[in-house]
Amino acid sequence: MPLQLLVVLLAGASIAPSLAPFSVPYLVFIAPALLYLCSANKTVKQASWLGYLFGLGFFGSGVSWVFVSISEHSQTPLPVAVALTGLFVAGLAILFLLQLFIWKKLFSGRWQLLSYIGIWIAFEWLRSWFFTGFPWLYLGTAGLDTPYENLLPIGGVWLSSLAILITSVCGAELLRTRKLLPLLCLPLPLIGSLLLEQSWTQPKGSALKVAVVQPNIPQQIKWNPNYRPEIFTQYEELTSPHLDAELVLWPETAIPALIQYAASPLAELLNNLDSNGAILISGLPSAEPDPSYPRGYRIYNSLAILTAGSGVYHKQRLVPFGEYVPMEDLLRGTLDFFNLPMSSFSLPREQQPLLNVGKYKISTAICYEIAYPELVRNSAKKADILLTVSNDTWFGQSIAPAQHMQIARTRALENGRWLIRGTNNGISGLVDPQGQIIDSLPQFRAGVLRGEVYAMQGLTPFQQYGSLPVILLALLLCLCGLGKRQNLSAENPYPSFR
Repeated sequence: MPLQLLVVLLAGASIAPSLAPFSVPYLVFIAPALLYLCSANKTVKQASWLGYLFGLGFFGSGVSWVFVSISEHSQTPLPVAVALTGLFVAGLAILFLLQLFIWKKLFSGRWQLLSYIGIWIAFEWLRSWFFTGFPWLYLGTAGLDTPYENLLPIGGVWLSSLAILITSVCGAELLRTRKLLPLLCLPLPLIGSLLLEQSWTQPKGSALKVAVVQPNIPQQIKWNPNYRPEIFTQYEELTSPHLDAELVLWPETAIPALIQYAASPLAELLNNLDSNGAILISGLPSAEPDPSYPRGYRIYNSLAILTAGSGVYHKQRLVPFGEYVPMEDLLRGTLDFFNLPMSSFSLPREQQPLLNVGKYKISTAICYEIAYPELVRNSAKKADILLTVSNDTWFGQSIAPAQHMQIARTRALENGRWLIRGTNNGISGLVDPQGQIIDSLPQFRAGVLRGEVYAMQGLTPFQQYGSLPVILLALLLCLCGLGKRQNLSAENPYPSFR
């Protein structure tokens, strides 16, 4: 048993190397297989604790970048930053404890192999909305750049996860039982994905010329009013040579102040862009009067068209502690971490519109909103192009920015749309409807990415039907294992291996 504890901990930790920036995708098959092998013949209690250890490894390696934002950008003492990161990981790991508990308690009957797969998909879906959601580290994301990516436009990241799980767990069951059925099922997802159509949407109209500005402004000075003139000058110098672009994109909260404080210093640049018909879309905080709100107004994390048109989008998924503080009255002032700049954003009260860039309709996502498959799908199916901005400076040289870009690529492929991604310090890039990065800017370097993207027409199956078919299939798989297997032997779980 002690060896198995170590095995499941390391199995969970193996997920991170399967994703960007390491990108060893076939490692993704190991983790679910080892967890299944170690827990298949365990009691409910034993399997639950194995699930919890797996979750510690899974989230401890995969979202270790949380430590960077806590430690480097809030002056939080190192021991406290370590403790807060540990609490975050330990809290998320409870999801795997519950996943294994429910599986063994309710669905470990004759076909527990199928219910194991179904309950995993159900919990991946749960993570997309529970407590506002944390849709990170999905198995299906590792399907990019493999044949499994052909499943993304059909059933989204969850269908890719399902196929990976079938391959992984059937392989584990073959080792465990030496039976023929797992051997026959093992190659089916791969064969199916190889045979599927790979193009569901088609370009329409002429190319849109874009200029993506990446300023690489240090987080330490971004919200300091004394540095505003320097920041505005940098944007002007980077943008002015690209007045011929049809669309200029500045990243999340590029303007570190309400627009009235930026109108004067940016007036000449905005007038030049406007005169050339160039549409500037920028991230910025925006205010809206609201007498019912304690301060008398609401502050939003927004994207706005500032030249050659009008339109605004307010972020719909806020980052806890980074953009709002849960239990604010209780936590404000106790640690610097709970007083981060611009951590009092509000949620919009209405459905957010698409932005119009000339004749094109743009689906927008700010920061980690791009990680929400259904949120992006709902707007993308009405849009010609996807656009996302972020400020990944919060995560330094960690693995988060590369993971974030990989997730954005997944959304482009799911929706069959070109995607424009602008960030403060990387990775900014242009992604085609097949999820491939056509061009990008390196991290930690100021620059402007020039390129062309195309409006796309048509809908992928995922855009038409969403996650519902895959979730229903997952529930059916759970029912296949309904019941509880009796006479489990924890001491001798795999006699055929002895």
